[in-house]
Amino acid sequence: MPTALLIGGTGPTGPFIVDGLLGRGWSVTVLHSGQRSARYSGPVETLHADPNFAETLLPVLAGRQWDLVIASYGRLRVLVEALKGHTARLVAITGATGGTARADDVRWGALGRPAFLDEARTLPAAGEGESTLSLRIAQAEAALFEAHAQGHFSVTCIAYPILYGPRQPGATDWAIVRRVLDGRRQFILADGGHKLESRAYAENAAHAVLLAVDQPQTSHGRRYLVADQALHSMRQRVEAVAAHLGHRFELVDLPYDWARPCHPLWRHTRESRVIDSGQIRRELAYVDPVGAPEALARSVDWMVAHRSDMAQVEAQLGDPFDYAREDALIAAWQQARGCPVDYPLVEPRHIYRHPSAPGEPWRPQ
Repeated sequence: MPTALLIGGTGPTGPFIVDGLLGRGWSVTVLHSGQRSARYSGPVETLHADPNFAETLLPVLAGRQWDLVIASYGRLRVLVEALKGHTARLVAITGATGGTARADDVRWGALGRPAFLDEARTLPAAGEGESTLSLRIAQAEAALFEAHAQGHFSVTCIAYPILYGPRQPGATDWAIVRRVLDGRRQFILADGGHKLESRAYAENAAHAVLLAVDQPQTSHGRRYLVADQALHSMRQRVEAVAAHLGHRFELVDLPYDWARPCHPLWRHTRESRVIDSGQIRRELAYVDPVGAPEALARSVDWMVAHRSDMAQVEAQLGDPFDYAREDALIAAWQQARGCPVDYPLVEPRHIYRHPSAPGEPWRPQ
């Protein structure tokens, strides 16, 4: 029986990965910090160590070997060093855009960072102006593939976007769900709610990992971006969550700088962040096991069922749910909108010729 070590295993994708491995006939060991637990479909061995620190990892790994290690949590750079000599196959989970260069990095060229990123159009963070976290993520991925090139492991890197689903820390959709449960009638949107953000339902992301496990030769040395195929705007998400719970918001559209109550839901940036998951779909035949409407419904239902356990999620999200200030902000915006605007609208014009006679030049239509 082949052996697998999953580092993590208690978060949003962990139980799906474990159950998938068990169903494929793997003997599974789960290593996690012990701060929370999860249920699996069969027996697993459990090891406790903090995967962020070599001094806690090395004693637990000493003398152990596995056919496969999946590193879904912890500091990847620490794990790469600690796992040398313990496995020949390493599937590592990273962030899809966390280690990506800033939008204004000159290496993107004159137009800046593209709106859609794929594996071939992703530049790693480097140099001045980058956040410490972005640099560390980029350096960790570089160390991962350096270990692959040196022959320590056969590496596959699965890059997650923002996840949603059961057990997701800092679940942004809670900013919508709680306002429904609290009976809020108005909901503040930034910039019309047109922001786009690639996400992956936890079960779908776990399926991507399992496909890499199933196809070691194809996934050897590859980095795959993963995201749900369906892409929806923030406005659509707000409306869909409310509708699923039998609620309807009056949406209040403010410019991003004014729309501060929705900044936690927007993850504190007005920029869209979209990734193209075409490579894993072509090479590993990945398809979303759970479509977006069903995935969102399951995620919302889980949050409602676990409302009493959402205190830590709220602290991670950083949303104060300060409805008195939201109402005051809406009132101030409505007052500002009542001021006259001294700027005439220009009539739209058709840009192509519609001649009434041969050779007639373009004229406004």
